[in-house]
Amino acid sequence: LAIIAFVPVLVLAAIVIALDSPGPILFCQRRTGLNGRPFGIYKFRTMTVLEDGAAITQAVPGDARITRVGRFLRASSIDELPQLFNVLKGDMSLVGPRPHALAHDAYYGSRIVNYNRRFAVRPGITGWAQVNGARGATPGLADMQARIDLDAWYVEHAGLGLDLLILARTPLEVLRRRNAA
Repeated sequence: LAIIAFVPVLVLAAIVIALDSPGPILFCQRRTGLNGRPFGIYKFRTMTVLEDGAAITQAVPGDARITRVGRFLRASSIDELPQLFNVLKGDMSLVGPRPHALAHDAYYGSRIVNYNRRFAVRPGITGWAQVNGARGATPGLADMQARIDLDAWYVEHAGLGLDLLILARTPLEVLRRRNAA
C-alpha cells in the first residue's frame, strides 16, 4: 500500500534525478540483513559516485559528491523510498536497525563489541536509532557506538507497539532534518 501511495513521489523523484545529473536513477548497494545475509538495497541516486566495494566514504554535510537534487532527496529521506521494494522482497522491514554498507560492517564489526547484535532482526527503512537522532554520518567510533547501542536496545525490545511508535515518530524526525547529510 505504501508503494501505491508514494507512486507520485517516486515518479517525480525519478524525473528530477534524470534531469539533474547523468547516471542511473536508482542505486543498488550491498548491505547486511537478517542473520548476516547480504542483499542489495535500493536507493535513489543522490551522488555523483556509485560506491559499493571494500572502501566506502560516508557522506558528510556539504559533501561535494552530493548532487543538487540529491541534497534535497537526502534531507527529506525521499532517497530511501525505493527501499519499500526491499520490504516487499523480504530483505527489509519498515522498522529495524538501518543497514550499513558491507565495508562499514567489516570495519565497525571488528571494533564495536555488540555490533553484530543488529543482525538478529531484519533491517528497517527507519529505526529506533534514527528517531533518537543517530542518523547520518558517524565521523568517530563513539558516534557509531551510540547508534549501535540504540540498535541493540531495539533488538531486545522489538514489538508491534515499539514499531508503531517509531513509525509515528519518523515523519517528525525527517521534518527536523537532524543529522541528515
